Amino acid sequence: MEEIRVETIPVPTRILTERDDIVDAIEKYTKDKIGPDDLLCCAESVVAITQGRFVRPEDLHITKVAQFCCRFIPDYGSLASPHGMQSLMEVEGKWRVAAALFVGFLAKLVGQNGFFYKWGGEQTALIDDVTGTMPPFDKCIVYGPGEPHEVVKKIQQRLGCFGAMIADVNDLKRSRVVGVTEGTNGELAAKLLIDNPFGNASQKTPICILKNYRKYQEAQGAH
Repeated sequence: MEEIRVETIPVPTRILTERDDIVDAIEKYTKDKIGPDDLLCCAESVVAITQGRFVRPEDLHITKVAQFCCRFIPDYGSLASPHGMQSLMEVEGKWRVAAALFVGFLAKLVGQNGFFYKWGGEQTALIDDVTGTMPPFDKCIVYGPGEPHEVVKKIQQRLGCFGAMIADVNDLKRSRVVGVTEGTNGELAAKLLIDNPFGNASQKTPICILKNYRKYQEAQGAH
């Protein structure tokens, strides 16, 4: 059987802001590049930015609870700064986050991981602290996108492609599905994005196309 290969095509754009509609922008930059067998992938931070889901650190009032709780987050995490932790508490609730952190700490003592991100609220794993996205929003804290599954459905309908996915990918070899269309194997696609084809700096490539993904997914399902 002939091996099915997927080509990853990063799509350059101008800087997208809260004045843009993400579906319109994706259509504009990909309409001549995407086909019915392809999967359209978009970086979650860019979707959130177009939804206005970001905050400037100087606009936050940092509480003592946030200053205390951030000390228990590894230095590489987006919640390791007082501003990052405070931004989470603004949307998920101060005491919910603190309680989840405490329970997560106790769970780790008995070898159980991930409780903080499970109980701290949806945004716990989605927030990008400053420098976590492309300029000029690298000076902002960016939340995860709202209604990601509705967004990908609109993208798929507009483009006529096989599927659409919003992904949280970084240079630490972490690739996670935030929203994906029905019938699309998001976990399989996430593995193809592990080397982070999205440009978070001067590249300005927050969109990428996985060419021939439908046939690839079908072939993988047959194995």
